[in-house]
Amino acid sequence: MIEHDVADLKLAKSGRTRIEWAGKFMPVLANICERFGRNKPLRGVRMSCCLHVTSETANLVTTLKAAGASVRLCASNPLSTQDDVAAALVRDHGIPVFAIKGENRRQYYQHIYAALAHRPEITTDDGADLVSTLHSKKRNLIPDVIGGTEETTTGVVRLRSMEKDRVLAYPIIAVNDSQTKFMFDNRYGTGQSALDGILRATNWLFAGSTVVVCGYGWCGRGVAARAKGLGAEIIVTEVNPVRALEAKMDGFRVMRLMDACRSGDVFITVTGDINVIDRRHMLGMKDRAIICNAGHFDAEINKKALDEITRSKRTLRRFCVEHKLKNGRCLIMLAEGRLVNLAAAEGHPAMVMDMSFANQALAAEYLVRHRGKLENKVYKLPEALDQQIARLKLGTMGIRIDRLTPEQAAYISSWRLGT
Repeated sequence: MIEHDVADLKLAKSGRTRIEWAGKFMPVLANICERFGRNKPLRGVRMSCCLHVTSETANLVTTLKAAGASVRLCASNPLSTQDDVAAALVRDHGIPVFAIKGENRRQYYQHIYAALAHRPEITTDDGADLVSTLHSKKRNLIPDVIGGTEETTTGVVRLRSMEKDRVLAYPIIAVNDSQTKFMFDNRYGTGQSALDGILRATNWLFAGSTVVVCGYGWCGRGVAARAKGLGAEIIVTEVNPVRALEAKMDGFRVMRLMDACRSGDVFITVTGDINVIDRRHMLGMKDRAIICNAGHFDAEINKKALDEITRSKRTLRRFCVEHKLKNGRCLIMLAEGRLVNLAAAEGHPAMVMDMSFANQALAAEYLVRHRGKLENKVYKLPEALDQQIARLKLGTMGIRIDRLTPEQAAYISSWRLGT
């Protein structure tokens, strides 16, 4: 048996059917996998992947393996692993996986080290913990690395900071910056799956509730739109004046979080920043308000402050903990403040991850093709590949679109023609 650390290999049968089910709804990735299987563009390339270990991710890593890569996988979040999927990847596909749902911080980083023990030539990251660990603790591995890819807004922010500080030691493709990723995964994926996580944890009725969405980036837009569709009144809080104005124009109430505290029934953070919901906000919330996070890290809710103002707590349902505060009110924390859509539910639907992981697969191929030609910077995947993914997706949906005529193409690219 290959090296691994998963919850239970006996879960593989269940994981196999989940992987198969997701694969049925990922036709773009399947198209790429078929080509990869013929051409082997990643033949012999060692890849260490730090991703949410889900049925959709399983279809990505098996695609990379079909391309000829030698892949190791670890979890990018302690609560996002689907244990049966992890087991199936080990037993059925021969892919070393190091991930257990509910792993503690020590195990989490042990698993990252296990993935890095592969001496990767390409890193594939979801939040930049793998890249950060490689740069800070395993610098001896850097000479082997061709490049890396990053899936999330949070990770890209960290990587651009590394580039700015001139510490980034190899090129990274910001998969998150592809239009076929952030406009669909972040908006429609997070929008639906975050509410799915809340519903599974609480069986909450959104209709008639007041939902406070902290942050109006692409994820926040999606969460607000989906909650509104379920009949909730939406309040948006923002620090960016343009996004705040956009939220207002989209028909939502916009105010400071401190002012929203008194009205909100459910608070959802999607900012990528730290202590967005802080002590003063929690003390100002009404009794039995629900707080949760749909951003990548669990830093958006100040959990330390919550513990300090908590008199007692008890588990009401799985991933649903009631905090009895010293002021007599109660707050309900979901999924330990971690990604509620992956901790309490199954994450994004396969239909949207199809495009995101198509970007990941093509980014890995791009890095191999451009080995030694890229600087130590954060890059976008070329627009032509972004467009290719969109066309493939439309084709799988049976949709045909118009093309510019030569006359139209000449007109739109010329500055000479006018009124």
